[in-house]
Amino acid sequence: MNWNVWIRQFHRWMAVAFTLGFIVNLAVAMQGTQPAFWVYLLVLIPLFLLLPTGLYMFVLPYTVKWRKAQRAGVPE
Repeated sequence: MNWNVWIRQFHRWMAVAFTLGFIVNLAVAMQGTQPAFWVYLLVLIPLFLLLPTGLYMFVLPYTVKWRKAQRAGVPE
């Protein structure tokens, strides 16, 4: 499997985990009690993992375009 495909797949699964953690946080917050600390981590851990993969996928088209221009000998 290609490295880019693996990062994209990982990003998708972390987005699913983030969404589920967010729903759990909402459900706990609606109960009106003070939730345990680990409930907050259900959202924060996937969110911190989404950041580098999202930034990588954001920059990827620009780096591909830059590399193609470098191979063709076209100045920036």
